[in-house]
Amino acid sequence: MGRPGSDTYDTIVIGAGPAGVMAALRASAAGHVLLADAAPLPRNKSCGGMLHELTQDFLREWGGVPESIVVEPRSVAFRYVDWDRDIRKVTDLSFVNVDRAGFDEWLLSLLPESVEVLGGAKLAGVTQDGEGVIARFGSGNDATEVRCSFLVGADGARSTVRRALGSGTAAAYVTLQDFVSLSGDLPPYFDCIYIRDVGAGFGYGYLVPKGDLAIVGSVFYPKTKRPSELQDRLLDTLRSRIPALGPSVRREACAALYVRSMADVVPGSGRVLLAGEVGGFMSPTSGEGISYALRSGSLAGAAIADAGSDALPAYAASIAPLAADIRRRLRWLPLMESRAGKYLAGSTPASIVSRVTRGL
Repeated sequence: MGRPGSDTYDTIVIGAGPAGVMAALRASAAGHVLLADAAPLPRNKSCGGMLHELTQDFLREWGGVPESIVVEPRSVAFRYVDWDRDIRKVTDLSFVNVDRAGFDEWLLSLLPESVEVLGGAKLAGVTQDGEGVIARFGSGNDATEVRCSFLVGADGARSTVRRALGSGTAAAYVTLQDFVSLSGDLPPYFDCIYIRDVGAGFGYGYLVPKGDLAIVGSVFYPKTKRPSELQDRLLDTLRSRIPALGPSVRREACAALYVRSMADVVPGSGRVLLAGEVGGFMSPTSGEGISYALRSGSLAGAAIADAGSDALPAYAASIAPLAADIRRRLRWLPLMESRAGKYLAGSTPASIVSRVTRGL
């Protein structure tokens, strides 16, 4: 197990994804920061690696998305696909296509020297007292306790930090994605694919080219039975009409937060702030999470640096626009997930689909 270099920090951030890195970067203005992740670093999170326009705007402060992590095709347009009716609607929403592991490694490179980065450090628990926060790493003889003034939970959909606060853990989607070889070119689209008969619990599929490979992914609702079999069925279905899709090279799995009400959005408690998926900050309609992670993490770190003991109320106030955005999307969700809504999307002019997609 990785061990912290000190037993006291001004801020500890748990989770070294986009939310955690931004929280650590901003909080470093107020002192020494420990950024810890249970996985070895740089990590390799299962993700489509699509950077939304909101993410692209956010990263301009650091010179924009570096070309070293971009894969071909560089830019992909979001396309709605009603597979059963053979309908495709191209939108004007454009994503930058990146290698996700490279993206996370680049984010880590932005951190100043005052941030200690520690991989392989599994969090066992978090407690608060009148003097601050205590984080416990490891167990048994390997257990280590570290104290801090503030802690930021950014450790994903199944967060140890959120459970420690007594806020529970929101339900999670299961996502599976295969990297498949290509025997030809695919058009430069990020396809969101609705198929009605893959199986119970299947939400939607997605397809995106990645150099000489393609990612074919599925999103499954909580408690879906045998998702791996359903993913195989999706692959067979797509290959039946897209001959360029070859054998699978590898398969990845991940959990993604299942935001279904504003009760799932929790900014934190006491001296513990929650950012990214941990706090419920992601789009309930599209599943896009990177832009929410970057923005909420940055706001959490800034609140610690600027507001001191009032960090949590300052953070709660600053994330009000993000919360309002999530509330708006939740109002659209029942229609979007219904069969009628999916049928309507396929029957609506592409210009309207594009405008609605940009807002969701």
